[in-house]
Amino acid sequence: MDFPELAARTRRFRHGAPRAVSVADDGARVVFLRSAGPEDPADALWLLDVATGEERLVADPAALLGGDAEALSPGERALRERLRLSASGIGSYALDSAGRVAVFALGGRLFRADLVHGDVVEVATAGPVLDPRPDPTGQRLAYVTDEADGVRRGELRVVEHDGTDTMLAGEDSGVTWGLAEHIAAEEFDRFRGYWWAPDGRSVLAARVDESRLERWHLHDPADPASAPTGVAYPRAGGPNAEVSLHLLDLDDGWVDVHWDRETYPYLTTVHWADGGPLITVLRRSQQHGLVLAVDPRTGETQVHAELADPRWVDPIPGTPAHLPDGRVLVGGELAHDGYDARCLFADGTLLTPPSLYVRRVVGRLPAVSGSGPADLVVEASEGEPSEQHLFRVRTTIGGGVDARRITTDSGWHVAAVGGDVLVVGSASLDHAGLRWTVWQGDREVAELRSFAATPPYSPLPLLERVTDRRLPAAVLYPDNHVTGRRLPVLLDVYGGPGHQEVLAARSAWLERQWWADAGFAVVVVDNRGTPGVAPSFEKAIHRRMADVVLTDQVEALTALADKHPDLDLGRVAVRGWSFGGWLAGLAVLRHPELFRCGIVGAPVTDWALYDTAYTERYLGLPDDGMDVYAHHSLVELAAEPVTGPDQARPLLLVHGLADDNVVAAHTLRLSAALLSTGRPHSVLPLTGATHMAAGGTRERLLKLELDFLRTHLG
Repeated sequence: MDFPELAARTRRFRHGAPRAVSVADDGARVVFLRSAGPEDPADALWLLDVATGEERLVADPAALLGGDAEALSPGERALRERLRLSASGIGSYALDSAGRVAVFALGGRLFRADLVHGDVVEVATAGPVLDPRPDPTGQRLAYVTDEADGVRRGELRVVEHDGTDTMLAGEDSGVTWGLAEHIAAEEFDRFRGYWWAPDGRSVLAARVDESRLERWHLHDPADPASAPTGVAYPRAGGPNAEVSLHLLDLDDGWVDVHWDRETYPYLTTVHWADGGPLITVLRRSQQHGLVLAVDPRTGETQVHAELADPRWVDPIPGTPAHLPDGRVLVGGELAHDGYDARCLFADGTLLTPPSLYVRRVVGRLPAVSGSGPADLVVEASEGEPSEQHLFRVRTTIGGGVDARRITTDSGWHVAAVGGDVLVVGSASLDHAGLRWTVWQGDREVAELRSFAATPPYSPLPLLERVTDRRLPAAVLYPDNHVTGRRLPVLLDVYGGPGHQEVLAARSAWLERQWWADAGFAVVVVDNRGTPGVAPSFEKAIHRRMADVVLTDQVEALTALADKHPDLDLGRVAVRGWSFGGWLAGLAVLRHPELFRCGIVGAPVTDWALYDTAYTERYLGLPDDGMDVYAHHSLVELAAEPVTGPDQARPLLLVHGLADDNVVAAHTLRLSAALLSTGRPHSVLPLTGATHMAAGGTRERLLKLELDFLRTHLG
């Protein structure tokens, strides 16, 4: 079996691997999802008992639909078969504070698992279930349904221990309760829309009104019923959904949370634990924000911290949060006295050294000394952006700045924490996949088993820093490469904010090794605008994204060719998807003297049609600079006259017809502009494919892309 087919059948070697790992607050149990094998897409719920180090299957999706297949109804058998063949299974779960109860949705149905005794029961609900969560005490369950009594609604509901199902909040179509709006989920990584009080007696819930938004109609010819009413989408410069926050008491009390929503429309984070609710709100420009403490009795808010940056504010995941001593943990930037760092602060006092680039606060572990306040566990980089490590950060008042590195092996490390248990997920260039190891204090308890397929080869990218900006970059050669043999170059790009491609993890290079073995020298560059180096490195793209990003890619490619003489810059192709698709199109249209052809996947061709929070963060409001938007438009660039035969390089445009993030109209408008100026190109529409073209579609595209590159590079 060749690599594209193997990658498609194994979901890029992720089927069968543990994921969504969490730890009970007392450290007694590690909970995670994992499917039964390398080609099984349906994840089941698993548990590891820390005391014994033994794993136990908690909930098998197929078994929950009925044990004896012959006893099932035809509809249940069909659903069971779809689970087996699709990538559904248990997509996510939520725990109570003690980690004794887990709840999850399966096929729109609600299930509750007792993690201590092993019982799993279905809970009757009023409609299809979204985002179910137990209250911290494990007595009640909340969920959102978009349909009740056969009517389309966005309702937040609570199920009591005796099975009573009550609507906590709900309205007619167009308003949802308890769900994150598009902007929150897509651009601020806030995927939740409601939060339980620590005592389980009230809920903090978001109300989202999308009635002001434009509706985009996405139509896939293969699916006549696709999006008949359109999708509400907040495009740059247009209206956003109206988001408000409310405290809902289970005894029918209702308190509105008060802040200046006109000035600060974006609700980006919500955290409710002991100490009361904390929220973060941002101005539309995202250059100023507030960390607010909410009084759960009155809904009044008090400013705990201000966040400000002349480009944009970039909070650290896991913050804000209350420390046990009452101080508020906030993530921010240190940008004075020569410092250029992402750091943590407690009530304004610096906790992390400027040498760390803090990426996420994981949780707390008991202090190493056994006494004093717990240490924070953070994910951070220190000097080398391709690696991420775990650090213990001391929080003692007056204890100074102290961060001790936990992980020692090179690579990319993530973690989950509960009680005195630390679960470390480690990726590396030295081994395949993400290895999860469970630690209790200094004792290694177990390694979570992985049933994932083993990739057919072990790529060895050459990781480097190039140009005077020390851009992270890498070159990947064919496995059988002989020094002195000149190779065509494939610049494989993403380059967008918030994402790195040059990582010390084997999974980042598997597909790229296939390209290399097809006869290319594959080059990857993390330009300015990508994370991991320093705030100034990330924010250099403000209002000049196209110029900075493309300049870095071209200069890094040239610098690598000086160090690697086998790179033939007379035969260079570029390919990318999403932001990378835009960048690939930009590269070919602006630098046809260097790039002989390009593959442009699901590109944003006109940023005025992309969403508000992302686009305005980097380019500003359209009304403040339509010239900036025009400068970044592929449509306008493609419409410029061709001045010579070498100025029109071939492009392959690829787009999913069911893409709900970058709609296919982007690619169709680009095609029309290319046609108007006689630029050669082909359009490949993907029926049924969404933005990232999952389900093996992208892997099956690889051979078509390879044929295109071989045709135009020779």
